[in-house]
Amino acid sequence: MKKIFDNAASAMNGVVADGQIVAIGGFGLCGIPSSLIEALRDSGVKNLTCISNNAGVDDFGLGLLLHTRQIRKMIASYVGENKEFERQFLSGELELEFNPQGTLAERLRAGGAGIAAFFTRTGVGTPVAENKEVRDFQGASYVMETSLKADISLVKAKTVDHDGNLRFARTARNFNPEIAMAGKLTIVEAEELVDTGSIDPDDVHLSGIFVDRIVIVPNPEKRVERLAARPRPKPEA
Repeated sequence: MKKIFDNAASAMNGVVADGQIVAIGGFGLCGIPSSLIEALRDSGVKNLTCISNNAGVDDFGLGLLLHTRQIRKMIASYVGENKEFERQFLSGELELEFNPQGTLAERLRAGGAGIAAFFTRTGVGTPVAENKEVRDFQGASYVMETSLKADISLVKAKTVDHDGNLRFARTARNFNPEIAMAGKLTIVEAEELVDTGSIDPDDVHLSGIFVDRIVIVPNPEKRVERLAARPRPKPEA
């Protein structure tokens, strides 16, 4: 089966549609599949439910899809840094399913592992637990969370081989493996393509069995949300 596509638009062709659930990797602006997000915007699909840790910033990442009103619902764990997200949510234009960050990660991992639901102590006694089953185990209360699966998953990797085996760059791994596993169809944006077998087995962070389509973007834009640095000390005279 052909996995390598010429560009992000061709990788999207025939698989994206209105009303889909789309999961997008990344943490803030770190490790986001920016070229795939732009292609999703350009496809014109709408009424999307997007699963992602957060929604980028106003002019980059998922913020692009908010600007074009293509997202109907967000399933996320952090909602800061994006004024348009805030505006749409407060005005009732955008639905939000809010998750504790660890719960979101585990819901995605469970979806990829075929686990329908699990119990966690996180969120017990808070609005997070409203309308959810709560049980006692060994003297403590736990809330039941259901797993998450997506119609399409968009993932960012550093290196990919022709079979789709992935290696991520340090903290850019973040949510990407769980997002990839949770997708019925997973599209990967990688910076470099190597021959199958050239990635040491111990360095394969995610098996190619979870990858359906691949796009190579050798020089993606990499932004820093907030750059903070100490003043450089003046040299002594």
